[in-house]
Amino acid sequence: MAKDRELAASRQEARQRKKIKKLLNFDYTLLLIVIFILAFGLVMLYSTSAYAASLKMGNSVFYLKKQAVAAALGFVGMFFSTKIDYRRWAALVWPIYLVATALCILVIFAGTTINDSTRWLRIGGLSFQPSELAKVAVILLIASIIDRAPKAQRTFQGSIMTIALVIPVFTIVAYSNLSTAVIILGIAFLMVFIASPKYGYFLGLAAAGFSLIVIYIAFESYRAGRIGAWLHPEDFIDSNGFQILQGLYAIGSGGLFGKGLGGSMQKYIVPEAQNDMIFSIICEELGVFGAVCIILLYILMLYRLLYIANHAKDMFGSYICVGIMAHVALQVILNIAVVTNSIPNTGVTLPLISYGGTSVAILLTELGLALSVSKNMEFEEDDDV
Repeated sequence: MAKDRELAASRQEARQRKKIKKLLNFDYTLLLIVIFILAFGLVMLYSTSAYAASLKMGNSVFYLKKQAVAAALGFVGMFFSTKIDYRRWAALVWPIYLVATALCILVIFAGTTINDSTRWLRIGGLSFQPSELAKVAVILLIASIIDRAPKAQRTFQGSIMTIALVIPVFTIVAYSNLSTAVIILGIAFLMVFIASPKYGYFLGLAAAGFSLIVIYIAFESYRAGRIGAWLHPEDFIDSNGFQILQGLYAIGSGGLFGKGLGGSMQKYIVPEAQNDMIFSIICEELGVFGAVCIILLYILMLYRLLYIANHAKDMFGSYICVGIMAHVALQVILNIAVVTNSIPNTGVTLPLISYGGTSVAILLTELGLALSVSKNMEFEEDDDV
């Protein structure tokens, strides 16, 4: 009996140590960064959208309320994805991928059109973008494949086979939303690129992929018009060039420290300023200083994700974080590049800041996966935890 009591006490002590270790490992810094960016986004969203919401909806806080509800749902998703051990998702990667692909197909036949784009599914009073779920599905799928067959990624053929698994969902999403499809493919490409030592082959593959996208755009009149507006926006002032020019005016008028919160004049002119172009209003109201601060916060978020990936217990957890890094980095870079007219307009949101309920809710849930990985991090004895 005494031995049984000692054994039970030892097991209880081990469980307690494990709980304490998880509490210590949990990346509170990443969580605080996410909360700060989201809170900043809500403030900027209200400042940007209050006038437009009053005109269109008769309620100045219409967009703010919807974004706040989506954020609340996202934190619920984050709570559950943090609580559930991330390794349990390994057995569900294919069902999740197939469901996401099926929902993206359903958008083509039964999707809801908003602002001339058919990207949403409506169920009752709820609408969402299945393409956002497809990003998470691709991250989990590629992470699982790299974890189960790491040696295959050391050959160029194996890497190509892994990326090819994403082609079906890429093709389906590209039918109605090329920019999101490119991000999905980019996430898979970067994850496999990091897992493979064949860097030279990947540069050639990236060049070939870029060429195919350019050819596709050149033969589609609608997107070809965006290329013309990108090169010479002043010649397209009555169409695609209007939003670009007004966004550039907003950035230029902000100066070093901006006009102050709520002081933007371009938010009354820029179409749908609360969506893809919100960064231009940030530049106008908070200036270069505010824009640099928010970029630095994104960089710090990416650093924390990289830190978790480097200390993850297994490759599955590590590459989940790599995939989330790729997702956030691609969207931030593409959004800022579009707003500054460095690339043609692609309709990509700024993570956690731009208006978009599905994007915010799913990204918060996705970041919960990274926090789940952080609870199981492993360190060397001499690591500074």
